[in-house]
Amino acid sequence: MALFLKRFCSQFKNLQLNTSNTLLRNIQAISLIPSIQNYSNTPTPFEVVDTEEDNKAKNQILNKVNSLVADKTHGRLFAVVHVTGKQFKITDGDVIVIEGYWPPDVGDKITLDKVLMAGSADFTLIGRPIVEKGLVRVQATVIEKTLSHTKTHFRKKRRKQYMRINFYRVPQTYLRINEISFQDEINNPKEVRGLETAIFS
Repeated sequence: MALFLKRFCSQFKNLQLNTSNTLLRNIQAISLIPSIQNYSNTPTPFEVVDTEEDNKAKNQILNKVNSLVADKTHGRLFAVVHVTGKQFKITDGDVIVIEGYWPPDVGDKITLDKVLMAGSADFTLIGRPIVEKGLVRVQATVIEKTLSHTKTHFRKKRRKQYMRINFYRVPQTYLRINEISFQDEINNPKEVRGLETAIFS
């Protein structure tokens, strides 16, 4: 027992010496940090943004995009639309598959209103979260309604003699994108009409 106590006491003294050395090193490092920060924290000159120049730059960009839209020289357009909880990147002539029940029938022509992004090779409009309504028009046609290939749902519990296998098929709707087009000038919304007959509760 006495031998054990001697060994324990000697190890404890070594531990105290090691911890005191590390504490001294940490204190020295902490005392050095403020002196280093004083040299590095020299004040930097701030920049005042000229609002007139900023507005001129914005107007130039908007005018350029509006001229591309008006002349229809923007090339092939693309859009990101939100349909039945999913997002699809589309262009003219694409066919997208919508899984799950969806009411439109074959031959129905629909417009996709929730446009998250639209643009071409020269510019891109990003919605917050959707692009302004009435600015981009996406027309589509339902071309087919069918069922998916047979899928399996397999369940098993180990050592419980429990095993189930089910087969199922998901309804699918094939949608062809007919046209993506701009209907109005960018950043120039139409006047809101019909508010005189609206009822706000």
